[in-house]
Amino acid sequence: MTRPSLPGHPHFAYLDGALFAENIPLRDLAATHGTPLFVYSKASMLSALAAYQRGFAGRDAQICYAMKANSSLGILQVFARAGCGFDIVSGGELDRVLAAGGEPRKVIFSGVGKRRSEMRQALNAGIGCFNVESEAELDVLSEVALGMGLRAPVSIRVNPDVDPKTHPYISTGLKDNKFGVAHEDALRIYRHAASLKGLQVVGIDCHIGSQITDSTPYLDAMDRVLDLVAAIEAAGIPLAHIDFGGGLGINYNDDTPPEADALWQQLLAKIDARGYGNKKLMIEPGRSLVGNSGVCVTEVLYVKPGEHKNFCIVDAAMNDLPRPAMYQAFHAIVPLATAGKPSAEATYDVVGPICESGDWIGRDRVLSVAAGDQVAVMSAGAYCMSMASNYNTRGRAAELLIDGDAVHLIRRRETAEDQMRQEQLVAD
Repeated sequence: MTRPSLPGHPHFAYLDGALFAENIPLRDLAATHGTPLFVYSKASMLSALAAYQRGFAGRDAQICYAMKANSSLGILQVFARAGCGFDIVSGGELDRVLAAGGEPRKVIFSGVGKRRSEMRQALNAGIGCFNVESEAELDVLSEVALGMGLRAPVSIRVNPDVDPKTHPYISTGLKDNKFGVAHEDALRIYRHAASLKGLQVVGIDCHIGSQITDSTPYLDAMDRVLDLVAAIEAAGIPLAHIDFGGGLGINYNDDTPPEADALWQQLLAKIDARGYGNKKLMIEPGRSLVGNSGVCVTEVLYVKPGEHKNFCIVDAAMNDLPRPAMYQAFHAIVPLATAGKPSAEATYDVVGPICESGDWIGRDRVLSVAAGDQVAVMSAGAYCMSMASNYNTRGRAAELLIDGDAVHLIRRRETAEDQMRQEQLVAD
């Protein structure tokens, strides 16, 4: 029987009124593992990755998964086995990459505030490149590398001052953002980097933001970066690679981002026209690889009618799904079962149990629900578990990876004992 998949979620579909992840009904997973529960589709992740791979077919390119989107070891393992490198922003993330079987030479270390200890850790591991975000960081990294008898491979992140037309918290390429160096200062800073004995300049980097749904900001940023490539190489500083970052959006709520392969056809045409088709290309997709590959299954605890609002209180909360509270973000909420619903439809705010008015998952949703029903919060693969917390001493949810008919537990549910393990009482 044909399974009608959900928009933007080709590996999540209804069959006979039950919502499936690949070949497994979500209600069976909830019955076995409890809720809240994160469920990821391996096929969905690999399908999203394949679009980038098609876009780069025949090119010297490295896809580095931006693991801040979801750093669970089982997810990292999928991408490592698929040949991906990784974009990291901390020493802890490097530890995770190595634990998941990632190759250090395919690691890019980004971020504005790298510690000296993290620099040493990355140099010892033999990572591929540091994306440096300030002139001061260049000086410190050179000093650290020289102290170890090494030269650190560096790319400088340039801020092109291009508006990505996204939420201000996830815009990173404007003059007022903390990331990168100013476009007008880049050539001078590259000359400084080339003069430092502890550094080896290998590339240029640009990243303008996240959840971008329009091709135009990418094309505008590329023009400005390629102008800089020409100026830097004219100054006698060769660049082996060009890194265009990530940020491609996904369909949360009828969003229409370009497909990765179609976007890169446009970008590659521009690169070729400028004569840089022989450069190694690096990209750092995150959300677009995992966002629509995951859902959070949660149970309805209570239905609470009110004078002005009806509330659907579920057992997932802002500690599990922080994006609505942080960004006023939209996640579709759908039932696990559509057949035989006795409840009348009503409009609800879907909220969690945490003692904060900001603890909401969805506003003004039309649902047919009763206590004991289960719903799936869609598009939960990115920036949910990786940003989850223990607020209100709530344990982080279990995570499952679905591979066809196989179910893999990749994170067990966290207990209060797990949370208190590193704490101790004060001795009298």
